Amino acid sequence: MAAKIYRDDEVIIIAGKDKGKLSKIKKVLPNGKAIVEGINLVKKHQKPVPSINQPGGILEKEAAIDLSNLAIFNAETGKADRVGFKIINGKKVRFFKSNGKSIK
Repeated sequence: MAAKIYRDDEVIIIAGKDKGKLSKIKKVLPNGKAIVEGINLVKKHQKPVPSINQPGGILEKEAAIDLSNLAIFNAETGKADRVGFKIINGKKVRFFKSNGKSIK
């Protein structure tokens, strides 16, 4: 099945601790997860690495979130939306299911 959410898409979180937040996809992973800007932040305890002059400490970084917990955001309606595919001039194009407009 083709991926319905791509990098740089505006998404809304529909489940989890960050439910309702709006953000942008940084990276889509092949295991059905994505890295989203500022969402699902976890604390990583980093040891210092003197050879590359990297300090240690507790860092906050974005963890992967399942694609089933994300929905593409339709700016026209201001709500989460579903994605469909149609063929236009021999090209596969994504569109919003609510109003039929193509995405980007």
